[in-house]
Amino acid sequence: MRRVVVTGLGLLTPVGAGVEECWKNLMEGRSGIGPITLFDTEKFETKFAGEVKGFDPKAYMEAKKVKEMGRFAQLAVGAGVLAWQDAGLGTLDEAARDRIGCIIGVGLGGIDFIEINTKTLYEKGPHRVSPYFIPGTIANMAAGQLAIRLGLRGPNYCTTSACSSGAHAIGEAMHAIRRGAADVILAGGAEAAVTMLGISGFNALKALSTRNEEPQRASRPWDKDRDGFVMGEGSGVLVLEEYERAKARGAKIYCELIGYGASDDAFHITNPPAESEGAQRAMRAAFEDAKVDPSTIGYLNAHATSTPAGDVQEAKGIRRVFGADADKLMVSSTKSMMGHLLGAAGSVEAAIVCLAVLRGQIPPTINLENPDDGCDLDFVPNVGREKKISVAMSNAFGFGGVNTSLIVRSV
Repeated sequence: MRRVVVTGLGLLTPVGAGVEECWKNLMEGRSGIGPITLFDTEKFETKFAGEVKGFDPKAYMEAKKVKEMGRFAQLAVGAGVLAWQDAGLGTLDEAARDRIGCIIGVGLGGIDFIEINTKTLYEKGPHRVSPYFIPGTIANMAAGQLAIRLGLRGPNYCTTSACSSGAHAIGEAMHAIRRGAADVILAGGAEAAVTMLGISGFNALKALSTRNEEPQRASRPWDKDRDGFVMGEGSGVLVLEEYERAKARGAKIYCELIGYGASDDAFHITNPPAESEGAQRAMRAAFEDAKVDPSTIGYLNAHATSTPAGDVQEAKGIRRVFGADADKLMVSSTKSMMGHLLGAAGSVEAAIVCLAVLRGQIPPTINLENPDDGCDLDFVPNVGREKKISVAMSNAFGFGGVNTSLIVRSV
């Protein structure tokens, strides 16, 4: 079976653009959450989110291409370009491009285009709807536009599984490289749902925090005072490459991707079962795929979104899977600083575990002041740590009961 390594990372997140800025702010426990600037929030119950600040899509693509894309695709192209540059792939011959693919997970897609064009339809009529409405909205255009931008002619598609989308993209890309369907795949996720419709929809579900007076303290996984998740936007793209190819070209290697597990709760559209049995199955499947024991895991980046039920159930599920080893496991939720990036969350957090393994640093869970009952793991509260680890895991769960776990190790 062919080995798969990570040779490039591209990040556009609420805590910064690029690997170094993002990592510095995460390790320092800096929150990227603040008042929403993308629209007027006067009538909204929640008035804050994690926005990608100062994002200029023209820095990553021709100006004429910007109008073709919803913000989610612009972020995907931006993160993909950063990952491509980071991997140092450079100029490729035509045959090589046939063996390079792109899989980008997206949850909601071009919700901004839907808002704008629906308003235009009702106010100005059908003939004024943008000709870019359809291609600017459909979820697979994140991968499609990135492939066009970089000339990637291998496998190209979108995984859409709510908040597991980005993690599923990475896992499926790993399998494609293992079986020889491609040599390199840019894999990750993108989301830009900080819109009027996005915020009002999650408010209608009573899912979002309404701590408007203290937005930077609103995302507080496992804390007794949490009152819902914080919406975030962004994109994370990983360059996955067959190991021998990467080694032959002298590539910088972050880590090796060794395990991928997926499952479904088959229980409820939004709520997890009592002890996250579905998540347990995904974690165990990842261990089986990676051929490692839970005792080898030094760090787990949890899905933990700061919701009342989800955080406790995930903690219980982790303890069930890891058993006695749970007490020595470091677990943190970087959503405490970025918010929940929905379809991009799994890919951004996968990038974080790659960096944790490479650099021997563990980012904290901020705002954790009073752990809730049943939340009794080492959540790396408020201060990051210097700790060398060789194997790490990332969890991503989504509406519909989907669960995904990824495992990486040092090379």
